[in-house]
Amino acid sequence: MTVEVECKAEAVQVAVEPVKAAAEEVKCEKDESKPKTVEKSSSYREESNFLSDLKEHEKKALNDLKTKLEEAILGNAIFKKKETPKKPAEEKPAEASEEVAEKKEECGGDEAPKPTEVCEEEIAKKEECEAVEKCEAEAVDEDISIWGVPLLPSKGNESTNVVLLKFLRAREFKVHDALEMLKKTLQWRKEFKIDTLLEEEFEADLAAAAYMSGVDREGHPICYNIFGVLDEKTVATEEKREQFLRWRVQLMEKGVEKLDFKADGINSLLQINDLNNSPGASKKEVRAAVNKAVALLQDNYPEFVAKNIFINVPFWYYAFHSLLSPFLTQRTRSKLVFARPSKVTETLLKYIPIQEIPVQYGGMKRENDFEFSNADGEATEVMIKAGCTETIEIPTPEGGTTFIWDVTVVGWEVNYTEEFVPTDENSYTMIVHKCKKMSSEEEALRKTFKNNEAGKIVITVQNSSGKKKKLFYRYKIKKASF
Repeated sequence: MTVEVECKAEAVQVAVEPVKAAAEEVKCEKDESKPKTVEKSSSYREESNFLSDLKEHEKKALNDLKTKLEEAILGNAIFKKKETPKKPAEEKPAEASEEVAEKKEECGGDEAPKPTEVCEEEIAKKEECEAVEKCEAEAVDEDISIWGVPLLPSKGNESTNVVLLKFLRAREFKVHDALEMLKKTLQWRKEFKIDTLLEEEFEADLAAAAYMSGVDREGHPICYNIFGVLDEKTVATEEKREQFLRWRVQLMEKGVEKLDFKADGINSLLQINDLNNSPGASKKEVRAAVNKAVALLQDNYPEFVAKNIFINVPFWYYAFHSLLSPFLTQRTRSKLVFARPSKVTETLLKYIPIQEIPVQYGGMKRENDFEFSNADGEATEVMIKAGCTETIEIPTPEGGTTFIWDVTVVGWEVNYTEEFVPTDENSYTMIVHKCKKMSSEEEALRKTFKNNEAGKIVITVQNSSGKKKKLFYRYKIKKASF
């Protein structure tokens, strides 16, 4: 397939690769019901940016691109030259015209006259002005950069290789195509006025359509795209459509600021695309605006996505992908993952810790959470066997403290109870959450309980289904301050 066809397919971003309907169940271990720290899933390895790891043809392509880029920068051939408008022909001074006429009469009208001193002076001034303009136009910018990374290879910055490899991989290591793509990106950034974009403010309504939140297991910043919240009002006019594009590019630039363009650094994002209620045929303007924004990102931010995960995917995506998949490269296919509504949490857990997954997707992450932070560490996982009951205990040796805990079960569909059991056998057990059958749509529970005596919180989960269930929990205990 040609690069052009592939890029078009990626730009639309509706190409998704079916993954297996369900991940293989982890083999049962004798102690699988015991609490344990959540283990990271097998990592998805990105292509290395270390020169020693590159194949010979890739090293050669990188060196060739650096040579051509150096020549282009020093030759001032990166940006398009401004076309100087042709000046209207100036009328010759009357005196000069009379002198020319006199000369013509002296020469019998057949021989062209030599330029007069007046004409020579005008020509000299004109040539001098043109020389100055040419000199200014040919001024070389050796400090040209992108995303804070200098592009002149002879500067020897290690991050230059990382950036250039992105463009090479986007063009299958075709040097000429990669250089042209880089030049177009630099030209676009100049015309789009990227330098001032981060300072611009946009309507608050747009913030719900896409946002950065948390990091995955490998440390990639996560960008969520929520297509269903966009409506026609968002892009009703040309001005609003332009604002939408600038806002989306601004968000991308904010994401890029979180990256580290070093060979061993994190230099790409994890992208989550929620297709729930995504714009249909009736929202032509929204679809057009989204496609244009995606195309801009695809054309000007090559290889900035480590994984592209589509969630809440409708059934027809499977058929669409089966038609499009043969035209995609292996690199593109390896980045695409999608999950139907019932598999959203399960799929995201392969790449993102439960405490970094938003509550609306089955995780524990809440907006403006003042109770738990990254410093509190990862949640604990408990595997509940089919047809079994699991009990979790959170003890406190003294009264006057406050329990705060989060708990969630992937897919729920279990009976759930919370109690406070005092250490003193003569005291009464208190029901915190009476036994309830939790539906699959339930979000993670956040509970707070203040005890007056020593005891423990006891969480009981009864799994009456025929499948194993994953339970996650975390907690903290605040002592009373006096």
